[in-house]
Amino acid sequence: MLTYKVIELGTVTEEAIQDTLNEWNSKGWRFDSLQFAMRESSRRPSMAFVLFTREETRTDIPS
Repeated sequence: MLTYKVIELGTVTEEAIQDTLNEWNSKGWRFDSLQFAMRESSRRPSMAFVLFTREETRTDIPS
């Protein structure tokens, strides 16, 4: 079963994105995508959402 993980970043910097990618990759999650939330009054994103996936086996379903 494919499981998703969404991480919300309130501080959108190169370091914050890099740290998040490295942290969750080391925990076994695979990077899927990166989405930015923009403000109309600014060119910089106000938030970012980093999406990860990983395959998990379902052990709670009887065979």
